Amino acid sequence: MTKWAASLIRISNHEVETLQKRLAEITERRMAAELRITMLDAEAEAEAKHAEGDASAGWYMIGYREGHKRRKADMLVQIEQCLQEEIGARDALSEAFENLKKYEHVAEQAKILAAKKLGAYEAAQMDEVSIRRAAMGGR
Repeated sequence: MTKWAASLIRISNHEVETLQKRLAEITERRMAAELRITMLDAEAEAEAKHAEGDASAGWYMIGYREGHKRRKADMLVQIEQCLQEEIGARDALSEAFENLKKYEHVAEQAKILAAKKLGAYEAAQMDEVSIRRAAMGGR
């Protein structure tokens, strides 16, 4: 394999690895936001149960529910942004992987072509040796 092909493949591998890490980070952020929503819902349920037994907590619960709705809406927006970012990262990763495979294919074809040329060169040398032997009388 030629140096340029090896360098190109190495760079493409690095790009694929970088994009895989980016995709993993995005997925991790999305999962963390989903977990926060689950925790917010559990907290809201616990607060509602706590407020059932306390008449003075009614006014408190109005503000708490408003805050819960806002925080949940913020988390849902973050999840949607992560999903969009994840789609873009997957597309970029797919494209980078396709490019890597193209470069590997080109390098393999160059290797095969070099082997064919070497085989043709060796065959020509062997033909030349046999012609010289025949010319010298088969010694």
